[in-house]
This record gives sequence, C-alpha cells and structure tokens, in this order.
Amino acid sequence: MKKKVKINYCPRRVQRIIHQALQTHRFNVLVTHRQLGKTVCAVNHLIRMALDNPRERPRYFYVAPFLKQAKLIAWDYLKRFAQGIPGVHFLETELCVSLPNGARIWVCGADNPDALRGTYADGVVLDEYAQIKPDVFTQIIRPMLLSRRGWAVFMGTPKGQNAFYELFCQAQKNAQAEPSVWWVGIFRADESDVIAPAELARLKQDTPPVIFRQEYLCDFSASAQNILIPIDAVSAACARETALEDIRYAPKIMGVDPARFGTDRSVIFCRQGVKAFVPLVFQGMDNMTLASRVAHEIERFRPDAVFVDAGCGGGVIDRLRQLGYRNVVEVPFGGSAGKPSQYANKRAEMWGEMAQWIKTVGILPDVSALKADLCQVCYEYDASGRLRLESKEKLKERTGKSPDLADALALTFAAPVRASWQGAARVEFAQTEYDVV
Repeated sequence: MKKKVKINYCPRRVQRIIHQALQTHRFNVLVTHRQLGKTVCAVNHLIRMALDNPRERPRYFYVAPFLKQAKLIAWDYLKRFAQGIPGVHFLETELCVSLPNGARIWVCGADNPDALRGTYADGVVLDEYAQIKPDVFTQIIRPMLLSRRGWAVFMGTPKGQNAFYELFCQAQKNAQAEPSVWWVGIFRADESDVIAPAELARLKQDTPPVIFRQEYLCDFSASAQNILIPIDAVSAACARETALEDIRYAPKIMGVDPARFGTDRSVIFCRQGVKAFVPLVFQGMDNMTLASRVAHEIERFRPDAVFVDAGCGGGVIDRLRQLGYRNVVEVPFGGSAGKPSQYANKRAEMWGEMAQWIKTVGILPDVSALKADLCQVCYEYDASGRLRLESKEKLKERTGKSPDLADALALTFAAPVRASWQGAARVEFAQTEYDVV
C-alpha cells in the first residue's frame, strides 16, 4: 500500500488555483506579479509530482537563468519542504533531492544548459523565463521530455515584449487549439489578494509607473509607447464608483459584437452614461440564437440605441429589425469616422473615444478578460496626423485572440445618442457611409 506523505505547505487561494491547473495540463505558462509565491508553488508541485510518479527513477528539474540564482531562490525552498519526507536525502554538491521512491529533483541554471544534455525528464520548471534563451527549451529541454512525455512550466514576471511575451502569445493560441494540453495563467497584484491593498498603494506611489505596471500588474506592454489604453487607466476605471441615481437620465446604449470565427466570442455590452455593466459573452453561438438573446436584453435594458458590428452581424441586424426593433444600427468598423480629421476610420474613432472616456470618467466592470482586451491594442498616426489602430488580423496574430469584449464596449461609442426622456431617441451621425433606420 502506498504511504501518505504530508508536506508542511499550506497554499494560498491563488496557489491552489495554479496547482489545479498544473496538475491537469502538460504545458503551462504562468505570468505572475512579484511576491506571489510562484517559486514556492513550483517547488511543491515538483515534490508532489515526483512522489506520485509510479515510474522507475523519475527525474525532475527546476531551471533558473543562472545556477547561482537557482541555488539562492529554489534550493532552500526545496530542502525546507522536502525535509519532513521519510527517507529523503539531500545531495548538496549536485543540488539534488533524492526521494524514497527513487525520484530525484535537481536545481539547475540555464547558463550551463549543456549539463542537461543526454538525460530525460518527467517534468521541468523554467523560472524567470524572460531571462532564459529560447533555444535552451527548444534544443535541450524539449528533447528531454520526449521519452517520458514529460510536462513543462514556464513562469515569470513580464519584462517587456521579449521571448517570454512571444511564448505567452503563442501559448494563448495553443490553449485555444488544445485546451486540455496548454494552460495560460496571469495573476496581477490587484487581483490575487496576496499583497494588502494599502501596501500595494504604497508600492504604486514609491515605484516608477513602468516598473509597477510590469512587476505588479503583469503588463507586457508597460515599456511600449504605442499602447492606446494603458493598464493603469483601466485599473483606475475599474476602481471608480457611482450611484445609479447619478446615471438615471443618461442615455442607455448597447454594443453587440458577433463572433467572426470559431474561437472568437459573441459579446453584448451595455453602458449607461459613465457606467459600463458586466458584458454577456457567448462562445459558439449562431446569429439567430444571438439575435434572440440580444432581443431579450433589449427588453430588459431598454437601450436608446443598439450598435451592431456590420462585419459579421448582418443576420443579427436583419432579425432584430424583423422583430420590430427600430433603434438597431449597423456599424462598419472600416467606415468613415464622424470626426474624419481626427480618426482614420470608424474603428479608430470608437476606440479613441472609448480610450478618452476610460482615462477620464469611465467606470468599468472588474472583468479580467475585458482588461486584457483593452490593454493590447497599439496605435499610430497616418500621414494626415489621424489616429489609426493596428489591424485586427495583426493583433490576433500577435496575441492569439480577437479583443471581442473591448470591441463590444467600443461599439457603444459609435455615435452620440440622446436619451429617450429628452424626446424621441436620436442617434447623431456625421459623414457616415450608411443609413440609420
């Protein structure tokens, strides 16, 4: 009978979430803020997996960018949490833990990767991956995993848009294609509950903005100069509050972004004045079913205008008008802007107006997927000095997904809308390429 071994480790809430994902996926990309406890989490995952492995002579490795760094960060943790295991041995010169079932865990540095050649691995943790050369995994670690079909965890804190960022983007695509194999987790300091709010506020005050956004808000784009909506503006908008009484007479607007492809999401977003409400997100929903759901939300929310992306929303628009909803407006993202001297097209205008709203008065729901969508779009200026966004195709290629939630919210800025209490509800367009019914 297999003996039970108790490890003196009590994971935090966020660590329990991570452990559950690591145990059910083969390849994992973990992006965390500083002081979350990712190394402690990884070390204990290695110990548990090594103890539970029924194979002969299992082998596991913790790899940091440098051997000295690996010893400083992980070796003490490994000894601390493994010391209570009956029959454990610590091989100090090899930085190796030998467990009673024959499994071994090594602590290594990526500065001498050739030392790993020729062996096999049941599991590998690559810590601070932004500082590890990518060919260490592709040329050395990946072949080690073949014979035992081993697993890997890539983890770290953002340091700009480097190899770790590229892996993060590719992993998002892989997770869409193989959700049972790949997992991507991102844990920010303002969401993990690890750092007390008062202490986090002091850190924000004492730390340069770019560093704070990178180290604590897990913002890969913090050092980029062409991100339209920075994460700190989004965080501030999520923290704002207002009473429903204060927006009672503001116009009600609904944005609907139907899915374009199989992995895209259909989204319904409602906004009243300065407040945006929690969006409704659907995967794999056909246009007729989506139209039915939009109709239900129109009856509930009673919007003064409903803006629908014309790109893939033709069926939704036609069905809603057939049902008698006359305030439904189709919006071509590539159409002319209402402010043609300021924006290159309608998409740039909607995002530009939304960005200004977020940075000043907007109140956003605290939805992680929305925050991620909002902070990924880059911009530039054309020859006429007008704002232009990177194409959706380029964005999806770079990040692995379409910003569907953010697009649905942007649609609520398609045109000025007058509240129905002021008289007949009116949508005011200028220089558009389409008619308002």
